[in-house]
Amino acid sequence: MNGQYDFSVVALSVFVAVVASYTALGLTERITRSSGRDAMLWLAGGSIAMGIGIWSMHFIGMLAFRLPIPIVYDMWITGGSLLVAILVSALALRVAAASGGLTPARRIAGAALMAAGISLMHYSGMAAIAIAPGIRYDPALFAASVAIAFVASLAAMWIMTALRARAGGRIPIRLAAALVMGSAISGMHFTGMAAAHFAPDAICLFPAGSVDQYWLAVTIALGTLALLALTMLGSMFQAHLDSRTALLNDSLRAANEELVHLATHDALTGLPNRTLLGDRIERALVDADRSNGCFAILFLDLDRFKVVNDSAGHHVGDALLRAMAHRIHGCLRRSDTLSRLGGDEFVILLKDLDRPESAADLARKILAALRPAFRIEPHELHMSATVGISVYPGDGTTAEALLTNADAAMYHAKQSGRNAYKFFAPAMNAFAHERLELETGLRRALQEDEFELHYQPKVDIDSGEVVSLEALVRWRHPTRGLVSPAAFIPVAEECGLIGPLGEWVLRTACTQNRAWQDAGLKAMRVAVNVSARQFRQTKLLDFVRSVLEETGLAAHYLELELTESTVMANAEESVRILKSLSDMGVHIAIDDFGTGYSSLAYLKRLPLNVLKVDRSFVTDLARSQDDASIVQAVISMAHSLRLKVIAEGVETREQLDLLKSLGCDQFQGFYYSTPVDAAGAAQFMALLGGARQPQPQPEPAEQS
Repeated sequence: MNGQYDFSVVALSVFVAVVASYTALGLTERITRSSGRDAMLWLAGGSIAMGIGIWSMHFIGMLAFRLPIPIVYDMWITGGSLLVAILVSALALRVAAASGGLTPARRIAGAALMAAGISLMHYSGMAAIAIAPGIRYDPALFAASVAIAFVASLAAMWIMTALRARAGGRIPIRLAAALVMGSAISGMHFTGMAAAHFAPDAICLFPAGSVDQYWLAVTIALGTLALLALTMLGSMFQAHLDSRTALLNDSLRAANEELVHLATHDALTGLPNRTLLGDRIERALVDADRSNGCFAILFLDLDRFKVVNDSAGHHVGDALLRAMAHRIHGCLRRSDTLSRLGGDEFVILLKDLDRPESAADLARKILAALRPAFRIEPHELHMSATVGISVYPGDGTTAEALLTNADAAMYHAKQSGRNAYKFFAPAMNAFAHERLELETGLRRALQEDEFELHYQPKVDIDSGEVVSLEALVRWRHPTRGLVSPAAFIPVAEECGLIGPLGEWVLRTACTQNRAWQDAGLKAMRVAVNVSARQFRQTKLLDFVRSVLEETGLAAHYLELELTESTVMANAEESVRILKSLSDMGVHIAIDDFGTGYSSLAYLKRLPLNVLKVDRSFVTDLARSQDDASIVQAVISMAHSLRLKVIAEGVETREQLDLLKSLGCDQFQGFYYSTPVDAAGAAQFMALLGGARQPQPQPEPAEQS
């Protein structure tokens, strides 16, 4: 008896096979990415969906086959073949999703078991046809169908495991693989059908409990596709959830790493901060103890950085710190650590030293690297640094002790002249302790009003008449007595107290000058030094204006002295600020002239009244022709700009006579008078009805 095929139903069976294969590939990935209970649930659900898919493909394929007699299927045998399909699917998914990959031997054994299961499912399904006499099979085609099942199973496992190894492009590849697998499964089915022979006199037995083939066609086709669709949707939804979870985990991991980085690195330079440095020093201590070795700590502080930061602005200071860090880092080995503690302080951990002198070699290398100018628009900055060195184990056995001692060595080197390095010595601890006491005392002095002003006269060279005063701050320490500015001004600059101290000086000087005038003394201008930090404060103009209003002092009785480097650090901004001060009526003087770098193009634009020749040129005036030439050049230039010239630090009659011969206008110094307190200044101001001749003064121990 010969049968015929309904090719539309054949196409439907192949479509179901492809959809079932596509679903199986997706389930393999899902099971692989799951673990524990989730993996078992996906394996169970996937086995049922895939088993029904493969089973329905076979039965839809059989429904496409038409015989001259009705075909009815035994329900129990049909159910048994479905159970076989589910078990085969479970085996396939379990093998394909196995961890550790598939060896060739395991792949062949698994393919053989799957082929046997698929063949059993197909031929048990054929046995469910209630027909007599029974179906006979062509041995060669039967063997071919089993072989096709084996090859298809082997290909399926290879494709599934290959997909697991790919990182991207999964959907197009999975679709192509599903077409291959679906075609192979369909090929096995129709080869098996071709092997079946029906007797010409065969009849349908219509046993009790059988199911009609048309009912099966509708139920199997629609139900299977719906089940596979639901399975794919579930897998896609789970994949979406997994993707969201993975994104959240990645974001959390990145945020965690960022927080750790922020907690252990400097935000400006990206270098390790104090926390990370401390951890690395602790590890270096352990390594050095284990190997009986040594390492060094280099504490590096930039020279005059606060002047640059205050005069040129914080954005220039930040760029300079980054450029500094880059140059220093270029001098180090990969095993060394460069860290920034804050401000202009850097620390280097130099591990695995063969000898302590290697730390000195590195210090010299760093100082040389910092020597070329830094070009930070619009500035060309020449910077240097001071380095203190402590070596383990001789200079400390803890991270804290090594850092403290390296800091003490650095500060000692800075006090000895800057742009140098020094190794720690025990005597430096006392020096560091004194510095800490000074800083603590300065903070208390501002609160307890321990500062006072002394005044030094500025004298007309020709007439000998006092024409103005310069206010100089002193510290009346409760136990040390009168402390020189040379001892505490650098500390005030380093610890950030120079700003509030400068404001106190300006307010006090204006208040005192107004009090003298109210007492009937001769009205006289008082000069106040302005630090670079004060000059760059946005509130400077408002502060000066408010102090003048508060004290009632006329602006032309106030003179502000600024250093040449402060003014020229940002000349354009300086022109604006000084013009505003000049418009108020305040006099402007450039202090320490000749020690820095001035641009005449800017100098002539500045609303200046006075240039002060630095004491370094006056000291050797009688012995150095070069100094005399410089002073004469400054005086000539100043007069051409209609400026007065004051020479400071005059201590002898010979210096005074030389300055007079060079055309200097005014002088100040110990030759005329040491700085005196407010009461002393009031006394000689009361005598200013006539000129006072200079009287030699005893030379004090310290000048300021």
